[in-house]
Amino acid sequence: MATAAQTANAQTADSALKGSVSLQGLTKSFGEFTAVRELDLDVAPGEFLSMLGPSGSGKTTVLRVIAGFEEATSGTVRLSGVDVTRTPPHARDVNTVFQDYALFPHLTIAENVGYGLRVRGSSKAERTAQVEESLRRVRLDHVADRLPQQLSGGQRQRIALARALILRPQVLLLDEPLGALDKQLREQMQIELKQIQREVGITFIFVTHDQEEALTLSDRVAVFNNGRIEQVGTAREVYENPETEFVARFLGLSNLIPAALAQELSGERCTMSIRPERVRLQPASDPLRDGDVGLVGTVREVVYTGPATRYLITADAGVELIAERPNAHHRTDELPLERGDHVRAVWNPSHAARLP
Repeated sequence: MATAAQTANAQTADSALKGSVSLQGLTKSFGEFTAVRELDLDVAPGEFLSMLGPSGSGKTTVLRVIAGFEEATSGTVRLSGVDVTRTPPHARDVNTVFQDYALFPHLTIAENVGYGLRVRGSSKAERTAQVEESLRRVRLDHVADRLPQQLSGGQRQRIALARALILRPQVLLLDEPLGALDKQLREQMQIELKQIQREVGITFIFVTHDQEEALTLSDRVAVFNNGRIEQVGTAREVYENPETEFVARFLGLSNLIPAALAQELSGERCTMSIRPERVRLQPASDPLRDGDVGLVGTVREVVYTGPATRYLITADAGVELIAERPNAHHRTDELPLERGDHVRAVWNPSHAARLP
């Protein structure tokens, strides 16, 4: 018989795991095609984790396996410490928000949000109170009596989120929920989504192919490629210190310096990745500062992007480089550049990531 101390310790351990997700050796095949290959991933309780990658990289398949919509070919899925690998979707304490919202067109907004509680058999008074709270949380309590077609895309997305959250799942899965929104509304919803996640404290697992979105929202980012995870880390870690060439290229722009050239420049024989905003341009005749390295080349193209201007440089050493300057109009210390100008692209090796 367990002692009181053992029981208390077990309850504490269970509480610490509540909302956690653990995937061990997860593989999912469709016939002869393997979409996910022996994948390991642990998500902490209350964490906002984004699964980022190109189309076909396996991230949505992993989400569907966690939800129970797809059955793992091999490996295990644990939710809050419990093995749910063979558990049907309705018996898992997760909810999923899809890109298409999936609201019932004939029900009011309040009825849509409260639908899950009605299926659970909650009383009318309980449903009313919780629906009002959920709509206030997404700042849409004033539209409770409207129908979905009377709302904008951004409002419908927030309603889909409120409907998922009202059941208080331990884990919320979001499958590219902002993909159908225009850029301005999408950026606004990113901020709101992160605020809501902090308020409710539920574990969010978010699928996206948008690098900026993943970096903006996430506590950690898992970068997918060809059914595997290339790197997991904070937004700063995966951007500033990519561990593979794929991560360096997929997350924003990156200058890749081949190992032989890197050795010639800095004495280290390894491929280096340097972000465009870390590259400084100066007249080709100007000397280097102590500790800096650089390549002489010609400005091939100048691209104005609004917040910044991007310069494409063809180096004499045979590599293509990108440098980026913020468009701060008060700055007078920088060389104005045009296509055809001869320049030196300069950076500090301490700002470069070393790739295997």
